[in-house]
Amino acid sequence: MAKNLFVGYNERDTFLHHLSGSTKLIGFVSLSIIGMLTFDTRFLLGIFVFSMILFWKSEIKFSEISFILKVIIGFAVFNIFLVYVFSPGYGISIYGSHHMIFGNPKQFFNLSWEELLYLFNLILKYTFAVPLALIFLLTTEPSEFAASLNKVGVSYRISYSVEITLRYIPDIQRDYRTISLAQQARGYEISKKASLIKRARGAIQIILPLIFTSLDRIETVSQAMSLRRFGRHNKRTWYMARKFKMADYMAFLLILLIVIIGILLFKVNNGRFWNPFK
Repeated sequence: MAKNLFVGYNERDTFLHHLSGSTKLIGFVSLSIIGMLTFDTRFLLGIFVFSMILFWKSEIKFSEISFILKVIIGFAVFNIFLVYVFSPGYGISIYGSHHMIFGNPKQFFNLSWEELLYLFNLILKYTFAVPLALIFLLTTEPSEFAASLNKVGVSYRISYSVEITLRYIPDIQRDYRTISLAQQARGYEISKKASLIKRARGAIQIILPLIFTSLDRIETVSQAMSLRRFGRHNKRTWYMARKFKMADYMAFLLILLIVIIGILLFKVNNGRFWNPFK
């Protein structure tokens, strides 16, 4: 069976798929904000475990997101490396102490347990948010996603634009693969066996037709929306909008509890940072 190369919504029978899109949107935004604000390692580990459990329950297959995960992991590793290179002593300045692994605080390049803890917190900030974002995007039908955005106050014009974008992503992936196979059949080698220059030339041969195809599709969609007088009224109804059910209210309570714990930890820690070196 061919590997699924298209990232998008897949309908499955899980409780996350049955939750309202508004619930998942509010949960994702709330947990992301409180997680990005805090540097309490205990709290970050807790919401990381929580997000991984939700990801497991969502039944999203690794093959569906492998490329996205590789890009995110690569970006995270590169970012952590740059943070250390440009400020290897930042952890010492944050926690007000130094327990050296090698070097000393007066040297520019050194490594302390305080710096390792700070970098570990940064890694947790990247990792806990990724499963939540993937859950939200891959378990929410695009039309319901747009209705959810409009329900929380976003203009329906912007909401509808987001919906079209989400629906168009699998089409772009499909067109890219089709054009790629056609170019390879004509003799353009763009596999890993080819040199970097040949692969770059082959990519250009794919991107240009993809751009023109996309522009034609955008023109068709915009004309169809204009003919249906889209945007004339200030409000609109949504066929895919869902009312809140008991499961949504329970999810709201759980999200609120996590956010309250995160806020209380600010007071317990006298700030954003949990300092185990005191």
